[in-house]
Amino acid sequence: MHLLLVEDDAMLAEAVCDAARQIAWTVDHVGDAGAAKLALVDHVYEAVLLDLGLPGDSGLAVLRSLRGRYDVTPVLILTARGQLSERITGLDAGADDYLVKPFQVDELWARVRAVIRRSQGKVVPVHTYGDISLDRSKRTVTRAGTRVALSAHEYRTLLALLERPGHVVTRDHLEDVVYGTTSAIESNTIAVFIHQLRRKLGEHLITTVHGQGYMIGEAKP
Repeated sequence: MHLLLVEDDAMLAEAVCDAARQIAWTVDHVGDAGAAKLALVDHVYEAVLLDLGLPGDSGLAVLRSLRGRYDVTPVLILTARGQLSERITGLDAGADDYLVKPFQVDELWARVRAVIRRSQGKVVPVHTYGDISLDRSKRTVTRAGTRVALSAHEYRTLLALLERPGHVVTRDHLEDVVYGTTSAIESNTIAVFIHQLRRKLGEHLITTVHGQGYMIGEAKP
C-alpha cells in the first residue's frame, strides 16, 4: 500500500508514518498544499490522507486540483473541523470519506481500506483503442493484454487522449490535465510524454495535428 499523507502537524504525521511502517505500508508525507500538488503530479497513490488546514492553500484546493485532472484516487480527509457543513463541503468537492481528529490509527487504516474497496467497486470507464486498454479504477494500462508501465505523467496524458478519441486535444489542455497549475512547464514537456507513449504503445497510436495538438483515432466531424 502506497499512500500520500498531507499534514502540517509534524507529530501527528510522524505517528501515522510510524504506524504505517508497522503494517508494511509506505507513506509519503508532505506538509503544505504546494508540495501536495507536486507529489500528486509526480506519483500515483492508492489513497490520499488529506488535512484541510494547510500552509499556502487549503486542502480543498488540493482536492479540487486532483479531481480537476480526472484523478479518481481515493481521498480521506483528516481534520479537526467536524461541523456537518464542512464535511458536506469536503464530500461535495470529491472526498471519499471524512475522519475527525483525534482518531485511533486502527480506525484510520480501516477507513483507508474501505475507501479503496469502494473505489475499486465503482463503475469507472475502461478506455480502449485497438489493443490498448486503460482501466481507471486500477490505474493500469495494457497492450494486447500485457501490462505496460507508464509514469504518472504518461498515464494522465494517455487518459486525456483516450477520453476524446477522434478529437484533437490541445497541448494546453494536456498540460492542465497532467500538471494542473503547479508550476511553469517547459515547452517540449508534453511532446516528450507523447514520444514515450508512442515508444511503449506503438508509433502510430497518437497523431500529431500540427499547430493544434494530438489525437488518437480517426478525426470525427
